[in-house]
Amino acid sequence: MKKYIHIIALFTASLIMTSCGSEEKKAAVDNTPAIKILVSKVAVNSNTPFLSVSGKIQASNSADLSTRMMGYVKKVHVNVGDKVRKGQLLVSINNTDLQAKKGQVNAGIAQAQTSFNNAEKNYNRFKNLFESKSVTQKEMDDMTANYEMAKAGLESANQMKNEINAQFAYSNITAPFSGVVTSKNIESGDMANPGMPLISIETPKEFEVIAMVPETEISQIKKGTTVNVLVKSMNKTLTGKVTEVSTSAKNTGGQYLVKINLDKTEVSILSGMFTTVQFPVERKVKSELVLIPNEAIVTNGQLSGVYTVSESNTAMLRWLRLGRTYGNNVEVLSGLNADESYIVSAEGKLFNGAKVSVQ
Repeated sequence: MKKYIHIIALFTASLIMTSCGSEEKKAAVDNTPAIKILVSKVAVNSNTPFLSVSGKIQASNSADLSTRMMGYVKKVHVNVGDKVRKGQLLVSINNTDLQAKKGQVNAGIAQAQTSFNNAEKNYNRFKNLFESKSVTQKEMDDMTANYEMAKAGLESANQMKNEINAQFAYSNITAPFSGVVTSKNIESGDMANPGMPLISIETPKEFEVIAMVPETEISQIKKGTTVNVLVKSMNKTLTGKVTEVSTSAKNTGGQYLVKINLDKTEVSILSGMFTTVQFPVERKVKSELVLIPNEAIVTNGQLSGVYTVSESNTAMLRWLRLGRTYGNNVEVLSGLNADESYIVSAEGKLFNGAKVSVQ
């Protein structure tokens, strides 16, 4: 009996100690200071009658230069940012094998020329003899055939020379137009392969915008329409005209390509800058835009989200699907409703489950 009482006493003491330990841990969690935060209501913009889409600036005239032959690069004559003129040598590729083939072709041309000259003399001599009936018709036919064969051989040798000369053009890469070098993908000593981009150039200060318009709105876009283009990184609004409107979205998932030529401007825009293009047409599909500021967005790799406040006053990260950008705000397609709030700023590092205090 004493033995059982002793065991019960030990078990009771263990429970008391465990309870005390959990209470101590709970008390430690409860004592964590709350992070002071500022929250804001989701902005809903239903007064956007005009169609706005995202776009990207690119040079009106650009080229990625490559070669049709394989060989080691002897020298790259330009660097990124260099201005080049039409016909200027940009890249030299080792053409020793072409030099050897050119020598063989030149020797073949000399041989074919000699054979042709000899055949032409014999043909003219036999022609005179045939007119004086000194040779037979068969002899004349044989000599004519020899002459035509020699003539064809010379033509073939000359065409081989033209082919070699064309290949030399791919061993010396030149600028097809005057512009600026925007990319250099090879260095001296590297192996150049057919179709591999070596140098990219573009014409400066001549830009266009590529925009994708949804299928519900594309029927309203017409060539020649003047549009406003907001350059997001500079917060500058430019003007341009629609020059191309695609009639197929086979490879673009319901989005139709529209090209806009930008008017001349003193603004220092560059290829690759993102824009918002506003067309002077009303939206066919009316919808409320859920907008939040860019500074409230949290990114993790390719994921974008925003912190909200849970019912227990803790931070909760919500992943979002974002749409177009409007100035300093971005459209939320899903993940946040119009009647919800989100955390704008915090006086500390936020994480999922962090205690927060709304100011």
